[in-house]
Amino acid sequence: MNNNDLNAALLDETTFNPGDLDLTSLLALNNNWQRYNITPKEERLERLENIHIVVANKIVFDREILEQLPDLKVILLTATGMDNVDLDYCEANNISVYNVSDYGTPSVSQHVFTLLLALSTNLNAYQTMTRNGEWSKSEHFSSLQFPIQELSGKTMGLIGYGTLAKGVEKLAKAFGMKVLIAARAGSENASEGRILINDLLPQVDVLSVHCPLTPVTEKLINRSFLEKMKPSSILINTARGAVVDNKDLAQALRDGVIAAAGIDVLEQEPPPADHPLLAADIPNLILTPHVAWAAVEARQRVVEKVADNLTHWLDENNLN
Repeated sequence: MNNNDLNAALLDETTFNPGDLDLTSLLALNNNWQRYNITPKEERLERLENIHIVVANKIVFDREILEQLPDLKVILLTATGMDNVDLDYCEANNISVYNVSDYGTPSVSQHVFTLLLALSTNLNAYQTMTRNGEWSKSEHFSSLQFPIQELSGKTMGLIGYGTLAKGVEKLAKAFGMKVLIAARAGSENASEGRILINDLLPQVDVLSVHCPLTPVTEKLINRSFLEKMKPSSILINTARGAVVDNKDLAQALRDGVIAAAGIDVLEQEPPPADHPLLAADIPNLILTPHVAWAAVEARQRVVEKVADNLTHWLDENNLN
């Protein structure tokens, strides 16, 4: 078999490419592409029949479907997470799996500060008052109705200290902030340069979450956790939704346990209409639909990294 005999499929293209990316580098690696905007679960088998190379984002490749795909040779993910693939089955059956990493640091870091700056300046509240005519009716040239806080001199805490967190740290220091790094969740001893989480929480004005979701970090940020923070503090989560007990967070914001939160990820996406953080009465919350990673430049890097992964697999198997 050579590359000309291989069939390739892009199963859920619109999850990373709504039409603004250049896929030339990827598409040039095979002449037999089938492209789908989205693939419902019940159509996976039909679309993957006789496919050797598959590019996917959130499609689930469990044992049940993989056992029915004898031709499948390589799964190329357009994401870092690989929990939608049965990796043990793939390893046992010689199906290569590639993910992409380190593509979104500028985008995620920028989004963290988009949320933080908007909350620190009460941007949404001021925008609302200008649009509804309150400023036009004011007796003064400037409204001081909502408090504004400078970031300079404030302390940011980081939970998780990988590439994304280090990008956020760089921006925080550019704003004149002090940065504290938490020890791993569950740790009883702090290593050099790290602070135990319970010691860190009372010190921070902003807490930015960048840790993976594990049994230890699931619902790590709950009511008792938030109560250890300053009432004036801000929580930012662009990591994984289930790291936060979002029901607890909603009530904590109502009760003034912390001042504000900027959230980009939820434990279920898209969320149900009755999700706790979608309630209309939650103050000082900005909720965005998992877009911290989604700058066009970041998504273009995803394409190039997937193309690199496919090139590597073709070379490794002498198929180029």
